[in-house]
Amino acid sequence: MTRLTADFWVHAYLARLRGLDIPAFVTAHGDDTAGAVLVKLNTLDGKAAAFQRSFDLMSGARNWQTLTEGPEAEVDASIARQRGFDPDLWVIEVEDRAGRHLLDQPGLAE
Repeated sequence: MTRLTADFWVHAYLARLRGLDIPAFVTAHGDDTAGAVLVKLNTLDGKAAAFQRSFDLMSGARNWQTLTEGPEAEVDASIARQRGFDPDLWVIEVEDRAGRHLLDQPGLAE
């Protein structure tokens, strides 16, 4: 199966969010082809969560896992550490009081 480039996936994800009037921004532009993607959900109440894609070696399935959650400053610090390890990392910030990130919808784990 052909994998989507990171740039293509990010633009498709942002378009899906815009379609539901959920604000989202690229806060760190990673490698266009093979950069990993991290999604920060900011619920605008001082709390946040960060999600990263994982790969299940047994089933071959990809899914989104919570990397960290809690006070926004702590989540931002965790994201900064991840960026220190991986300069090719994309970071998308989603702002939604209701906590919608759409990562649980079909097609977004690819």
